[in-house]
Amino acid sequence: MIRKVEQMPNLPTPFQMRDWKQTAIDYDQLVFDFEAKGDFLPLIWWDETGRNTGKTTFGLPSYIGASREASNHEAINCATAVLGATIAGIDKSDQNGYNWVEMCESYYNTDNGELLVLNRTDAESGNTFWYEVYPHILHYSLSHFYPGVGRLTSIMRQTADKWHEAAYELGGKDGAADFNHLAYDFKLRKPVDNGRWKEPEAAAGVAWLQYMAYVKWGDPRYLEGADWCMDYLQRSTDNPFYELLLPYGAYTAARMNAELGREYDVAKMLDWCFDGDSACRPGWGVIAERWGDYDAHGLCGSLTDWGQRWDQMQDNASDDLDEESSGYAFAANTFSLAASFIPLVRYDSRFARDIGKWMLNASNNARLFYPDALPGIQQSCYFFKSDPKHVIAYEGLRKKWDHQSPYATGDAIRYSWGSIDLGLYGSSHVGIFGGIIGYTDDPAILQLDCLKTDYFRNDAYPTYLYYNPHVEEKRVRLKVGANASDIYDAVSHAFLQTDVSGEAVITIPADTALLVVIVPANGRKSKDGSKLLVNGVVVDYHLDF
Repeated sequence: MIRKVEQMPNLPTPFQMRDWKQTAIDYDQLVFDFEAKGDFLPLIWWDETGRNTGKTTFGLPSYIGASREASNHEAINCATAVLGATIAGIDKSDQNGYNWVEMCESYYNTDNGELLVLNRTDAESGNTFWYEVYPHILHYSLSHFYPGVGRLTSIMRQTADKWHEAAYELGGKDGAADFNHLAYDFKLRKPVDNGRWKEPEAAAGVAWLQYMAYVKWGDPRYLEGADWCMDYLQRSTDNPFYELLLPYGAYTAARMNAELGREYDVAKMLDWCFDGDSACRPGWGVIAERWGDYDAHGLCGSLTDWGQRWDQMQDNASDDLDEESSGYAFAANTFSLAASFIPLVRYDSRFARDIGKWMLNASNNARLFYPDALPGIQQSCYFFKSDPKHVIAYEGLRKKWDHQSPYATGDAIRYSWGSIDLGLYGSSHVGIFGGIIGYTDDPAILQLDCLKTDYFRNDAYPTYLYYNPHVEEKRVRLKVGANASDIYDAVSHAFLQTDVSGEAVITIPADTALLVVIVPANGRKSKDGSKLLVNGVVVDYHLDF
């Protein structure tokens, strides 16, 4: 059980589910359109500096109206836009005559000798873990989808070696890695601290990188690196959640437990992601509140932000801060959670019901990041009219601002980072929802694809998570394909139906989740420890749960 999810309603209100796949498709069409007309459009431009590759690449502003200097673009926006579209089903390696995937190699910083995938094309390591680890996660994810494109695979292997070295120098060599630092300087081969904040969740991100490299190549050094990182999280008693890397650690824990028999504490790490009791960034977690007339349950961000920068809050206690008004959720962080949480349930079905319930809340309430979801008085840039399909989201959603609750806004105008609070770096993540979320006969029962972001996995049969939020059982239709199939539920560890084809109807009990695996009919069943296999492919990792 995930504690925070128990505070959320089974069915969020008002219930208005957005078509996330169409949003992802429309977003991709808008931001990659060089002929788009309107204020601040087109958004995309060519970067012809040739940094790191000697080739032209593309740039997108992190916020509408931000500077469009040739190399002023970020991996967490541009590479994410390519990855998000890919997850939603768009081939970005051959779209309109361009290979957008290969262009993302520009973030592999070779010109300055770092030999790392960083957030900018001229970045150096040693400044902040999350901006230095997350671009690698994006790159490895692209490498999963496009293994034969450009140098993606070779870059993945080279950087996996470097992150193994980092984990070694951070204490792995002594049997106890320590990620309680701000960053790691690869040139000096030592950790970096600034005396203000730390980003220990890097252990989760590096664990994911190392384990993805291990399952791809089987090199035991990468497994060693993953264990160093996971052991750090296992030993930790303080919540290390800083930005968006920790969920990758929860996923890696579940997968290593299932595939290798490790005993990492998945429940602890999931609670860390939700609770908001971070030791390094107070209040960072998942919202479980109703803001004004709208449920905000499931959105990720700060539970304690009163409109000040979080680091300023450490030094500036204010007498007029109203705790009841605090809360600031972010689009990027909310979307990114699904990339880890949905495939996690394949490896630990104990959390299927809670993750399904969270996802229903998050996917319904994330519409509030978009301008068409709230009245004009409840958003900071209602005047922007160059996005008629409303596919660019606000950076974030405040619980209360300007006497309104909630209030869609961002930091761009306030801190002069851009002219509009609509943020592409968050919106570029929408393809994660777009690719994972499917729909059923019942609009409140989603079909969640558990394989879409389960990178570098072994062979698997189609696997879907369904959660029924209603007070009575519901029946929904499921397309199983032309071949005869059996329908297995990895939550109850039982076959629901056998020898079906075309379309089946499954029954989901009230407030319950099913983890449906569609397997070949009459397949050869076998067991390997706690695993159930059909024709040699795992369909259930934990018969003992």
